[in-house]
Amino acid sequence: MSAPATRADAGATAGLLFSQMQPPAGGDLADFHDWYESEHIPARMAIPGFEQAVRYELATQEGGPETARWLACYFLDDVAALETPEYLRLKADPGERTARMLASVDLFTRYICDQLSDTGRADEQPHALLAIAFAVPGHDEDEFNGWYEEEHVPLLMQVPGWLRVRRYKVRPGSAGPPWTHIALHELRSEEALSRPERAAARDTPRRDALAKRDWFDSGRWVYRPIHSAAPAATTA
Repeated sequence: MSAPATRADAGATAGLLFSQMQPPAGGDLADFHDWYESEHIPARMAIPGFEQAVRYELATQEGGPETARWLACYFLDDVAALETPEYLRLKADPGERTARMLASVDLFTRYICDQLSDTGRADEQPHALLAIAFAVPGHDEDEFNGWYEEEHVPLLMQVPGWLRVRRYKVRPGSAGPPWTHIALHELRSEEALSRPERAAARDTPRRDALAKRDWFDSGRWVYRPIHSAAPAATTA
């Protein structure tokens, strides 16, 4: 088994901005979606370093605290995009509609993450996402990372329909449960989750040893993509 590839671009750290939220009960869902896809995401995709934004709807939740129905993942060529003057101006002056929306949403989370590894872009479009978040104590981090990179990801990538795995470490100061690591598993469909090969990847001595730790009861969600955006093409 080979370990997943790790990003090595000089001077850049790929990353993720991971945020869950939902409008309050009785809120205008159509207005929420319109704001997100016509205003909130485009404003961010205009900032250098933002590679892609994908919105998801929750299909099932396997564990963890109650979670919002809607997830947005902003994939970053460089986490430094979140420190640029353009992004800081956007945060300081988000506009009336964005300020109103963010003040009213429920179950809000926001995690800034540095990419640890990426198995690479698949040749087909994923139609499901398994997102898993862990709160790993520092004294268990090396063992956890070793198992995930050396054994778990290579075994999962042998599962039919398992397209891509990206792993991230969460930066301090996030909003939400105290997750330290997030893994995004892109799937051809939710059927990959019930394949016997996935069961085999979860039935190993190394995983069993970690599963006995109290913190291993993590957040696990299955999402379906509903919207994707990329930076607008530039012309000379």
